[in-house]
Amino acid sequence: MNTRTAAALLCTTLAALLSTAPALAADKPAKPAKGGLPDLTAEQLANAERVLTGKIACEFDQSVDISQGAKPGYFTVAFKGKKYTLTPEATTTGAVRLEDKKAGIVWLQIANKSMLMNSKAGQRMVDNCVHPSQKS
Repeated sequence: MNTRTAAALLCTTLAALLSTAPALAADKPAKPAKGGLPDLTAEQLANAERVLTGKIACEFDQSVDISQGAKPGYFTVAFKGKKYTLTPEATTTGAVRLEDKKAGIVWLQIANKSMLMNSKAGQRMVDNCVHPSQKS
Protein backbone atom coordinates (compact mmCIF):
# COMPACT_ATOMS: atom_id res chain seq x y z
CA MET A 1 0.00 0.00 0.00
CA ASN A 2 1.50 3.34 -0.96
CA THR A 3 1.59 6.41 1.27
CA ARG A 4 -1.26 8.19 -0.51
CA THR A 5 -3.54 5.19 -0.26
CA ALA A 6 -2.70 4.74 3.42
CA ALA A 7 -3.31 8.45 4.11
CA ALA A 8 -6.65 8.35 2.29
CA LEU A 9 -7.71 5.26 4.24
CA LEU A 10 -6.74 6.89 7.54
CA CYS A 11 -8.65 10.09 6.69
CA THR A 12 -11.74 8.09 5.72
CA THR A 13 -11.58 6.11 8.96
CA LEU A 14 -11.13 9.26 11.05
CA ALA A 15 -14.02 10.99 9.31
CA ALA A 16 -16.25 8.00 10.06
CA LEU A 17 -15.19 7.97 13.71
CA LEU A 18 -15.80 11.69 14.13
CA SER A 19 -19.18 11.66 12.42
CA THR A 20 -20.76 8.48 13.80
CA ALA A 21 -19.38 7.76 17.25
CA PRO A 22 -21.56 10.14 19.29
CA ALA A 23 -24.70 8.61 17.80
CA LEU A 24 -23.70 5.10 18.87
CA ALA A 25 -24.27 5.43 22.61
CA ALA A 26 -27.04 3.03 23.49
CA ASP A 27 -27.68 4.42 26.93
CA LYS A 28 -27.23 7.98 28.11
CA PRO A 29 -25.17 8.81 31.18
CA ALA A 30 -26.93 10.38 34.11
CA LYS A 31 -26.96 14.16 34.30
CA PRO A 32 -24.31 15.54 36.61
CA ALA A 33 -25.07 16.71 40.08
CA LYS A 34 -24.68 20.45 40.30
CA GLY A 35 -21.00 21.19 39.63
CA GLY A 36 -20.10 17.48 39.38
CA LEU A 37 -19.31 14.96 36.70
CA PRO A 38 -22.09 12.61 35.53
CA ASP A 39 -21.82 8.88 36.07
CA LEU A 40 -20.72 7.04 32.95
CA THR A 41 -22.54 4.16 31.30
CA ALA A 42 -21.34 0.57 31.63
CA GLU A 43 -20.15 0.71 28.00
CA GLN A 44 -18.13 3.87 28.65
CA LEU A 45 -16.54 2.33 31.74
CA ALA A 46 -15.65 -0.82 29.76
CA ASN A 47 -14.06 1.31 27.03
CA ALA A 48 -12.11 3.26 29.67
CA GLU A 49 -10.27 0.07 30.62
CA ARG A 50 -8.56 0.07 27.20
CA VAL A 51 -7.15 3.61 27.44
CA LEU A 52 -3.36 3.81 27.54
CA THR A 53 -2.13 6.31 30.12
CA GLY A 54 1.13 8.09 30.83
CA LYS A 55 3.33 10.47 28.90
CA ILE A 56 3.05 9.53 25.24
CA ALA A 57 5.66 10.70 22.72
CA CYS A 58 4.33 12.24 19.51
CA GLU A 59 5.64 13.71 16.27
CA PHE A 60 7.84 16.83 16.24
CA ASP A 61 9.14 16.16 19.79
CA GLN A 62 5.71 16.81 21.30
CA SER A 63 3.94 14.69 23.90
CA VAL A 64 0.51 14.13 25.38
CA ASP A 65 0.06 13.17 29.02
CA ILE A 66 -3.00 11.07 29.81
CA SER A 67 -3.94 10.32 33.41
CA GLN A 68 -6.93 8.96 35.32
CA GLY A 69 -9.47 11.68 36.02
CA ALA A 70 -11.22 12.67 39.21
CA LYS A 71 -13.92 10.02 38.73
CA PRO A 72 -13.81 6.46 37.30
CA GLY A 73 -13.81 6.45 33.49
CA TYR A 74 -12.74 10.08 33.17
CA PHE A 75 -9.30 11.04 31.88
CA THR A 76 -7.23 14.20 32.00
CA VAL A 77 -5.39 14.89 28.77
CA ALA A 78 -2.64 17.51 28.91
CA PHE A 79 -1.13 19.01 25.76
CA LYS A 80 0.83 22.25 25.31
CA GLY A 81 -0.01 23.52 28.80
CA LYS A 82 -3.76 22.91 28.51
CA LYS A 83 -5.73 20.21 30.29
CA TYR A 84 -8.96 18.64 29.10
CA THR A 85 -11.35 16.22 30.80
CA LEU A 86 -12.32 13.49 28.36
CA THR A 87 -14.74 10.58 28.54
CA PRO A 88 -14.83 7.36 26.50
CA GLU A 89 -17.28 7.20 23.61
CA ALA A 90 -18.46 4.19 21.61
CA THR A 91 -17.07 3.48 18.14
CA THR A 92 -17.94 0.97 15.44
CA THR A 93 -14.28 0.32 14.57
CA GLY A 94 -12.95 -0.85 17.92
CA ALA A 95 -10.75 2.23 18.24
CA VAL A 96 -10.60 3.95 21.61
CA ARG A 97 -12.18 7.39 21.46
CA LEU A 98 -12.08 9.91 24.30
CA GLU A 99 -13.93 13.19 23.92
CA ASP A 100 -14.46 16.55 25.58
CA LYS A 101 -17.57 17.62 23.68
CA LYS A 102 -17.62 21.15 25.08
CA ALA A 103 -14.01 21.88 24.05
CA GLY A 104 -14.26 19.78 20.88
CA ILE A 105 -11.17 17.72 21.78
CA VAL A 106 -10.95 14.08 20.66
CA TRP A 107 -8.26 11.51 21.48
CA LEU A 108 -8.22 8.55 19.06
CA GLN A 109 -6.23 5.46 19.97
CA ILE A 110 -5.77 2.71 17.41
CA ALA A 111 -3.51 -0.34 17.52
CA ASN A 112 -0.26 1.29 16.40
CA LYS A 113 -0.65 5.00 17.28
CA SER A 114 -2.88 7.69 18.71
CA MET A 115 -3.72 11.29 17.86
CA LEU A 116 -5.31 14.35 19.40
CA MET A 117 -7.87 16.16 17.28
CA ASN A 118 -9.87 19.37 17.43
CA SER A 119 -13.27 18.31 16.09
CA LYS A 120 -14.55 21.90 15.98
CA ALA A 121 -11.72 22.97 13.67
CA GLY A 122 -11.66 19.58 11.92
CA GLN A 123 -7.91 19.15 12.27
CA ARG A 124 -5.29 17.15 14.09
CA MET A 125 -3.53 18.90 16.95
CA VAL A 126 -0.80 16.25 17.15
CA ASP A 127 -0.33 12.89 15.43
CA ASN A 128 1.87 9.80 15.56
CA CYS A 129 1.66 9.50 19.33
CA VAL A 130 3.03 6.10 20.29
CA HIS A 131 2.68 4.59 23.76
CA PRO A 132 5.36 1.97 24.54
CA SER A 133 2.72 -0.78 24.29
CA GLN A 134 1.82 0.37 20.75
CA LYS A 135 5.34 -0.17 19.41
CA SER A 136 5.63 -3.20 17.21
